Amino acid sequence: MKTKLVLAITVAAATLSAGVALAEYPERPITMIVPWSAGGGTDAVARALAAEIEKELGTPVNVVNRTGGGGVIGHTEMLNANPDGYTIGLATAELSTYYWSGTAPFTTGDVAPLGLVNLDASAFNVSASSEWADLRAALDAIAAAPAGTYKLSGMAPGAGYHLAFSGLLNAEGIDPLKVVVVPSQGAAPGFQELAAGGVQIVPSSLPEAKSMIDAGQVKSLAVLAGARLEAFPDVPTVQEAIGRDWVGGTWRGMVAPKGVPEDISAKLEAAVDIAWHSEGFQTFMKERGFGLEYLNAADFGTFMAEQQAQNGEVMKLLGLRTRD
Repeated sequence: MKTKLVLAITVAAATLSAGVALAEYPERPITMIVPWSAGGGTDAVARALAAEIEKELGTPVNVVNRTGGGGVIGHTEMLNANPDGYTIGLATAELSTYYWSGTAPFTTGDVAPLGLVNLDASAFNVSASSEWADLRAALDAIAAAPAGTYKLSGMAPGAGYHLAFSGLLNAEGIDPLKVVVVPSQGAAPGFQELAAGGVQIVPSSLPEAKSMIDAGQVKSLAVLAGARLEAFPDVPTVQEAIGRDWVGGTWRGMVAPKGVPEDISAKLEAAVDIAWHSEGFQTFMKERGFGLEYLNAADFGTFMAEQQAQNGEVMKLLGLRTRD
């Protein structure tokens, strides 16, 4: 009797083990890390994308904001997570700057790309009560004022929008270090600082500025894009505003920690692709003016490597690079 009982337990255990081994990914909810605060552009894009990925994979995708360190904390969690496919992240352009600024030891090569989902042009946003009526007036005032007179916020020093803004100043012969950066964990707190009068400029995407523009608290003097954005037809390009071709901004893309099994990685890549092309995500992005741009995992990996190299050169030019 005892022998039969032991045999039954062994068979049951083997059956259970086989069931676990054959379980198909995903079996439980997935966490999507966002390295910036709730209410900002990255958070909005992440939640819209997560909703579509949920539909494709048939499991909840929980967006978790991990802020701090100018995005370093969230990006660190992305690359240090267990590579089992249950933790992914929406990385931003800042990932390609941390190494050069000495903020963190990692680069874009330390994450596994799943797909580029967004490219956003930066905008030159100021308070609605600002004395600057247009971009030329703002640039002339910055050029004439002593260093430190004007401040900007909405990101960490050396972040994507800061580099785009600084590059514009440099192209105009203005020392970009004249404008002081007041670090913040994204555009939302940056606009709060702008409304309080602590800073004069917030270089962010137009979608991130939309609620403040609609409320009559912010005006955008120009967008650093090749053409006016469909959702913001009244905001001129830099070319239209001052006659200079200048484009710059930030990007966002889905990544996972390195080492995710190939079959799981393939499922995640396919889910991101399908989610990006879904009617729900496309409509959300277009209605809010986010730049729609997609690259598959392989092309996104190449893109990130190029961004890593290019930003290193720009930051060196601007005096923001601290290591080789």
